[in-house]
Amino acid sequence: METSKKLAKYDRLYEQIKTYVRSTEDIWARLATMEAVLHHKMQPFFWTGVYALVDGELIVRSYQGPVACQKLKEGGVCWSAIRSGETVIVGDVNQFPGHIACNAASKSEIVIPIRDREGKIFACLDVDSDRYDAFDREDEVGLKKILSLLFQ
Repeated sequence: METSKKLAKYDRLYEQIKTYVRSTEDIWARLATMEAVLHHKMQPFFWTGVYALVDGELIVRSYQGPVACQKLKEGGVCWSAIRSGETVIVGDVNQFPGHIACNAASKSEIVIPIRDREGKIFACLDVDSDRYDAFDREDEVGLKKILSLLFQ
């Protein structure tokens, strides 16, 4: 099966990020680097960041893009991904019950739970776009592959 252009781009970014993250084993530094590369190389990415689960709250750790919500109250796409343990892709955030609008320009979103070495969720990667239906399963595959670099 031929790789799509989008997956091929994620593969190139994976190789690029792999070289960057070798300099440290610090998870937060690795995530910040991933965010920066993805945000600047993936055209539809309007906001790219990580929310960490801290004492039962989702707190922003690092991000690229406009100012973000510092803490996410219960509900919304990020909490949905954290609670289900699954990637959540939303084509139109206005149609998502309980969506938390940190920026009115956000139209669609993908959130991927991030697990530690033992499989426990400790954060989530949150990517917003200012376009509707910007994300699909190829984004999930590409982003999960890149996130696999956290513990390599």
